[in-house]
Amino acid sequence: MSSAFAMAETERHRSVPLQKQATARPLTIQELSNNQEDEVLGFLAQRSVHTVYMGGLIRDNGLVSPNNRGVFYGCRNQLGGLEGVALIGQKTLLEASSPAAFETLGRFLPGNSVGHLVRAQQHEVDQLREYYAAADRQPRLVRREVLLEQFAPVPSVEPEPRLRLAGSADLPIVVSINACLVLEECGIDPLSKDPQGMLERTERRINQNRVWMLTENGHTVFKADIISETPEVAFIEGVFVRREERRKGHGLRCMTQLALNLLSRVKSICLVVNEENSRARSFYEKAGFNFSSHYNTAYFTPL
Repeated sequence: MSSAFAMAETERHRSVPLQKQATARPLTIQELSNNQEDEVLGFLAQRSVHTVYMGGLIRDNGLVSPNNRGVFYGCRNQLGGLEGVALIGQKTLLEASSPAAFETLGRFLPGNSVGHLVRAQQHEVDQLREYYAAADRQPRLVRREVLLEQFAPVPSVEPEPRLRLAGSADLPIVVSINACLVLEECGIDPLSKDPQGMLERTERRINQNRVWMLTENGHTVFKADIISETPEVAFIEGVFVRREERRKGHGLRCMTQLALNLLSRVKSICLVVNEENSRARSFYEKAGFNFSSHYNTAYFTPL
């Protein structure tokens, strides 16, 4: 799942047998192709809230696309059954249906030589960090987070009918806000690292009708991005409330309106918030989000 992406530079093989110590079953890792899309989406849908980012990318772009800014791999058993899927790029994510597949893919991830983040449930990241450590790689930063999920708007909060979709004229301010949020979260300014990429990704999201805003007197009061969406879940990131307008109810009203808009077509909405940010977590809970799982995000520097 919640910034900047880069194409993975892992060595790409069509079939990579890995030796297993934890299981007698030999598993193979294969780079996935677009003709396997239905199979992969079906696999990911089994835990839709945990796989919404990967599932949304595939639905938007297919399994093979430069817009994924990473490479999708599948882990298969002897019978050819899919037991795991991983996206390896600057955002690296892993979903496995068996411990053997998790270990097989987990030991494969440290070969990603670009700077990247790994996000997963807390216990999974703890295990993945052991695989990275075995490859002499340590994260420069680890964020403890919580995954929150909402199934219905809060009936006691009045929605904000002026909440609107961002348009092309809003692109500069949306890019600026998102860059500040990324810098605050992970210490890297995406406008210094990849300004053109940041601009293109934000423009594409606006064109997909996935950025919502409230503007008053020429100022952006509220903004939220729908980072990824499947028929089951919408994943929100980049929530912003203008500092001067906080504690006035704008955020709650806009989040309620956003929930009304999204929950008419998906079953739930989810987001990830820093575990130490008690104010943000309290805000989301007031907006109708409830605890789903503990998450960690580990940031790695390039090899």
